[in-house]
Amino acid sequence: MGNLLTTIIVLLLLMSGYSLIADLTESPEMVPLSQVARDVKAGEVESITISGDTLALTYKDGTARESIKDPSAGLPETLTTYGVTPEELAKVAITIEAESGLRFWFLTLAPIVLPLIFLIFLFWFISRQVRGAGMQAFTFGQSKARVVDPADTAQRVTFADVAGAREAKEELLEIVDFLKNPKKFLDIGARIPKGIILMGAPGTGKTLLARAVAGEAGVPFFTISGSEFVEMFVGVGASRVRDLFQLAKRAAPAIIFVDEIDAVGRVRGSGVGGGNDEREQTLNQILVEMDGFEPHEKVVVMAATNRPDVLDPALLRPGRFDRRVVIDLPDRKEREEILAIHARKKPLGADVNLAVVAERTPGFSGAELYSLMNEGAILAARENRKEVTQYDLIRSIEKVMLGPERKSHLLSKKEKEITAYHEAGHALVSSVLPHADPVHKISIISRGRAAGYTLKLPFEDKKMQSRKEFFDDIAGALGGYAAEELVFGDITTGPHNDLAVVTALARDMVARYGMSEKLGPVAFGAERGPGLPESYSQDVAAKIDAEVSCIIDTEKKRAKEIIAKHRAVLNAIAEKLIEIETIERDEFEKLLIANGIKPKVKELIEEKPKVIAG
Repeated sequence: MGNLLTTIIVLLLLMSGYSLIADLTESPEMVPLSQVARDVKAGEVESITISGDTLALTYKDGTARESIKDPSAGLPETLTTYGVTPEELAKVAITIEAESGLRFWFLTLAPIVLPLIFLIFLFWFISRQVRGAGMQAFTFGQSKARVVDPADTAQRVTFADVAGAREAKEELLEIVDFLKNPKKFLDIGARIPKGIILMGAPGTGKTLLARAVAGEAGVPFFTISGSEFVEMFVGVGASRVRDLFQLAKRAAPAIIFVDEIDAVGRVRGSGVGGGNDEREQTLNQILVEMDGFEPHEKVVVMAATNRPDVLDPALLRPGRFDRRVVIDLPDRKEREEILAIHARKKPLGADVNLAVVAERTPGFSGAELYSLMNEGAILAARENRKEVTQYDLIRSIEKVMLGPERKSHLLSKKEKEITAYHEAGHALVSSVLPHADPVHKISIISRGRAAGYTLKLPFEDKKMQSRKEFFDDIAGALGGYAAEELVFGDITTGPHNDLAVVTALARDMVARYGMSEKLGPVAFGAERGPGLPESYSQDVAAKIDAEVSCIIDTEKKRAKEIIAKHRAVLNAIAEKLIEIETIERDEFEKLLIANGIKPKVKELIEEKPKVIAG
C-alpha cells in the first residue's frame, strides 16, 4: 500500500512539472493563410519551411509564425490564388521537410498510448505485490534449510577446528568413514546408524561438531532449526520435512542437521508444547522419513539438543536416532586446546600462558571460552594496544562470569563497609570449613548486578558432591548474611541472591538427592514432567519445606559461630577490602596465616567455579 501511494504521488508531481514546462514554453503565433500571402507580397517573409500541412514562417525581423496550408493543393498554387506573383514568391526561400512516419505516428498516438502504458505499469505493479504474497503461499510447505556446500572453503569446518570432545569425535569418525566409503560397511552387512543425536549443555559445540563431520566427509550439509518446521497451519511442518529429506536424497551423500530438535520432538500426548497437532504431525513425519531410509541412500541425520529428557521415545529407538553422542564440558587440557584455537588470529603477548587461563576457567563451555578470548582482544583494543596480554585474559574471565565492572556504581562509605564485611564473611567461613572449596579471589568492585563477589575454585575434578560438601557450601553462602547480622545488627538486601542459591540447594538435597535423615532416600517429584503438578501430597510438601528450613537454620548457626570465633580475621579481611577493594588468593592466605588459620594448600585442578555474588 505504501509503494502504491508513492507511485501515485510521483505521477502527480510529473504531471505538474510537465504542465509547468508547457506553460513556460512560448509557441509560435498562428496566422491565417491570407495573412501569409499579404506578408509575402510585402516582402516581409524571408523563408518558409513546409512540413506536411504546417508552414513555419521566418520573417526578416526574426519573428517566427506558423500557418496551415490547404492539404489538397501545393503552397505555390495556394499563394497564387491569394494574388502572389511568381516573382514575389521567388524572393522567399522555401524548404520542404519530409515528415518521417515514426514521428507522425508518435505524435498521433502519444496522447493515447502514454496514459495506457502508465495504467498497464500501475496494474502490473499492484499485481506484483499481490503475486509476491501469493507465491509465499505456494512455497509455504518447502524446506527452509540452509545448505553448506563442501566446496565452500570459507564455511568449511573440520575436526582440526574443534578442540576437546575426544570421545565424541571418535564416535563421529565412523560416520565420516561411512560417507566416504559406504561399500566397506555394506559388504560386511553392517548398517551405519541413520540418526545421531548430540546431547550436551549449551555452548559445548554440538553444531560445530556436526559441521565438522560434513567438512571431513566433504558432503553437503543441510541445517535447519526444529522451530522452523512448526507453523500455525497444520501440515506445513510435515510438508517441510518431506521436502528436506527429498533435497538431501537428491544430493546424497549428505548430512541433515536439525538443531534444537526438542522443539518438535517432545513426548507426544503429554500436553507439553500446548498439545499442538502441527508439532505432533511434524514429529510423525520425521519418524516416517527416517524409517523410509535405505542403506544405500547415504544420508545421515544428525540432531542436537540440551533437553534429551523431553524427547519422544519413538525418536530415540534403534533405527532412528539410535546413536547418542554426549558432549561434556571440557576438562582443563581440553580448555587449553580450545583457547589455543580461538587465539589463532589474535596477537598474544609474551606473558600469555593459556594453561593458567584454562586452570582458572573450570566449568567454562567452548562458547564461553570463545567469549573470553574475544573480550580479552576487545579490552586490549580499547586501551590502544597491539597485543593481548595475560592481564587482559584474566580480566575477561570475570567479565564473562559476572559482567563488566560497574565503575559508575559508586558505593557510599557505609555501603562499602557493609559489602566488605559481607564478602569477608563468605571468604572466612569457606576457608575454615574443611569441605568447602578454597577462596581464589575477593572483590567489592561491582560487576553485573552484584555489589561484590567471592570466587571459589575446587581442588580437583569432581563428578559427584557429598552431603558434607553441600552443607559447607550452604554455610559458606550464608557467611555474608551472618556477618551482616553479627557486625551491624541488621540485614540488608545484599544477601538476596545467596538466599535463593542456598534455598534451591537445600531443596535439591531433600527432594532430589535423598540427603534428609527425616524423609529418607526418596526422590520427590523425580518423574514429574515440566508444567505438571507435584506427585506428592501437601503433607509431604510441608515436611520438605520444614526440612529445608532446618538445614538452612543449622548452617546459618554454624556460619555465625565461625565468624564470632574468628572476628579478628573478619575485621582484617574487611579492612583490607575497604583499602584495596580486591584481594587475590596469595594475599588472602597471608591474612589467614597471620591470624592463625591454616589455608587449604592442595593443587587446583578442575570443576565449575562457585561465585558468591553479594
